[in-house]
Amino acid sequence: MLRVALPNKGTLAEPASTMMREAGYRQRTDSRDLSALDEENQVEFFYLRPKDIATYVGNGDLNMGVTGHDLMDESGSPVRQMLRLGFGYSKFRFAVSESSDWKLEDLDGKKIATSYPRLVRAHLAGKRISAQIVKLDGAVEISIQLGLADAIADVVSSGRTLRQHHLKVIGDPIAESEATLIEREPRNDRRDSLDTKGEKSIFLERLRGVVYARQYLMLDYDCPESQLPAAEKLTPGLTSPTVAPLARKGWVAVRAMVRTNEANLAMDRLAAIGCTAILTSLIRSCRAVDGRNGDENGA
Repeated sequence: MLRVALPNKGTLAEPASTMMREAGYRQRTDSRDLSALDEENQVEFFYLRPKDIATYVGNGDLNMGVTGHDLMDESGSPVRQMLRLGFGYSKFRFAVSESSDWKLEDLDGKKIATSYPRLVRAHLAGKRISAQIVKLDGAVEISIQLGLADAIADVVSSGRTLRQHHLKVIGDPIAESEATLIEREPRNDRRDSLDTKGEKSIFLERLRGVVYARQYLMLDYDCPESQLPAAEKLTPGLTSPTVAPLARKGWVAVRAMVRTNEANLAMDRLAAIGCTAILTSLIRSCRAVDGRNGDENGA
């Protein structure tokens, strides 16, 4: 049975559970539960602090886990990325008082508060900047106001929290992050007996199918046969569109996967060449991850 860690709280928690449900896995019904057993799919989920997940996976206590890419790097645990999951995007930035005119180099010799000391030290070392790191577990934004630090290094999503505390970002991002499926780096020891290669592969492909499906819509439309070559160029699908004859002579039905951000433009252009009954529908999951591995029958 697979043992998989998911975030128990924070911005990654609900999207991670939603993705598991879309992949066909049972999830906890009470947010206070620390585990949930999906007997049908032979997976047990454990709901842990996002910062601890890489440690558990790196120790071999759990087979896989979902956490932020930044938290994976910060942990220093022997884990590796299996799949980026397409949610939980954020940037890790330095911030100072909005009244300051400091640049990144002005942090030399200053105190920097952060929950990510490992990432900050590595970044500053690369810039040849020496600073005193003050490690905090939370509420980093208030440390400047309280006089604990001269600057902070923290995860920035919308920037709203920084503005609330009269802070502004400086310098380039230290790192960019998103939710990531991780596993332990391969080792030849007894803990690797926890790994079941076939089950992990199925789990990975289910999640990959959800990630991929979220990037696409299914587009269906009726097309005059004379315009089919032009329509196929507009909606090539993964390998090719699926085409079927209609009862109406001289017309065909076409179905193709299109990228979500391109769907409306494709619909406009199809209408312009005479296509009709154009509609889109959501794709919950798929297994054709690219054109080379796609279904030869089309879409």
